[in-house]
Amino acid sequence: MRRLLPALTLGTLLTGLPVPGASITGLGVPSARAQAIDMSHGEQVNISSAGPQTYDHDAQTVTFVDQARAIRGDVTIDADQLIGFLRKKAPDPNAPKPAEDQGADKKPGDDGAMGGSMELYRMEAIGHVHIYTSTDQAWGDKALYDIDQAVLVMTGKALKLTTPQDVMTARDVMEYHANTRMSVGRGDATVTTNDGKRIKADVLVAFSKPDSAQTNTPQSPAPGGDGTARSSKLDRAYAWGHVMLRTPNETATGDRGVYVFDTQMARLIGHVHVTSGQNQNNGASAIVNMKTGVAIMNPAPGQRVEGLVIPNEAASSKPGTMQ
Repeated sequence: MRRLLPALTLGTLLTGLPVPGASITGLGVPSARAQAIDMSHGEQVNISSAGPQTYDHDAQTVTFVDQARAIRGDVTIDADQLIGFLRKKAPDPNAPKPAEDQGADKKPGDDGAMGGSMELYRMEAIGHVHIYTSTDQAWGDKALYDIDQAVLVMTGKALKLTTPQDVMTARDVMEYHANTRMSVGRGDATVTTNDGKRIKADVLVAFSKPDSAQTNTPQSPAPGGDGTARSSKLDRAYAWGHVMLRTPNETATGDRGVYVFDTQMARLIGHVHVTSGQNQNNGASAIVNMKTGVAIMNPAPGQRVEGLVIPNEAASSKPGTMQ
């Protein structure tokens, strides 16, 4: 059964729609972990659109079309279409029991036009998806956000996630796992930092630092005003398949690797090539300091490290040495 409801009525009902971890009245909201693009914590979800809004009682979904927008705290989702997935809300064991007399017309499981005992647990955004906070932004053609798991999955062309410190792009899929502060790019994935370093691979998994050092206080609120929005700084990245690390002076490639952003140290394994200018070293594995350009190359068992050193390069003033 599908029902078209006026924008004002549906929007008002959704404003009070209970979401896991949120208060119906908006009071007593639990302290939220400071995560970028995380809608699993904070205030109620407010959803609106310029076009028709449809509540499907049987499918337990509510659909917004034409300039659809969902807002929770400092996080906003814009898309051509937004679909909210609803489910029966678990009863509060501490809540008083309802009166036995439900009325002659009250049917079992009848929760009204919008389902008064329903909660929002998943959202799907379709078409020109743009998700953003005051610091971070993400773009894609389609996005699915699991509120229970705090997981965002985006697909489509020109996938992109930006923070003030770096930019991640991917060809096939991009994921953000708020609980573990993990960003995943699949298919020609790239992370580019503001200081000109680039990490590229078939699959990239980057972890952000915890925000415990930026504890929210009444005197220093977060940009979103409720502690939900602060940009995360990358801590480390793991890469698999056609891995490439590049700085303005050096390029290192391998089959897989890990990079630590603070120390700018990388370890590469499998068919490793480290190039500085026209000089190149080849080996089975390497530890590379992307800040100083120093690389420690290791051979495979029973083999030797191979290198190519151009005399003119050795006499130049360019940084970067191989060991």
